[in-house]
Amino acid sequence: MAKVYDIPADMLIKKLTEILKSEDINPPTWISFVKTGVHADKPPQKVDWWYTRCASILRKIYLNGPISIADMRSIYGGGKARGYGIASHRYAGGAIIRNAVHGLEKLGYVEKVEKKGRIVTKQGMKKLDNISTEILKELIQTTPKLKIYS
Repeated sequence: MAKVYDIPADMLIKKLTEILKSEDINPPTWISFVKTGVHADKPPQKVDWWYTRCASILRKIYLNGPISIADMRSIYGGGKARGYGIASHRYAGGAIIRNAVHGLEKLGYVEKVEKKGRIVTKQGMKKLDNISTEILKELIQTTPKLKIYS
């Protein structure tokens, strides 16, 4: 069985985005008007960016958990231009991350650990590992020269 560590991040996030669209995780009503943080010039241009962010957050919690909202704000933040000087780091919007985490908690994929942050539940871990296994099987079928050494 493959793990999240074995799969390229973009492939996992794309597949998980499609799965989250069919599940009961609804974006907030204000999501079409908001930027992702102070560092961003414009709102995201993709229509389904909310589900992509939820999938990315779930992957980050799997890899780095227990992780707090503040840590994720730092990860998803970016550089803000300051005139002629070097761009300084700004945090991402906390409401976006909090709402995504609450949606993932409602689905049962994430749970809160007191004073430490969020971790992936057994159900979430099982889902991510099954998706990783599917992707690995697809990779092996499409690239015949790929060999897996055990």
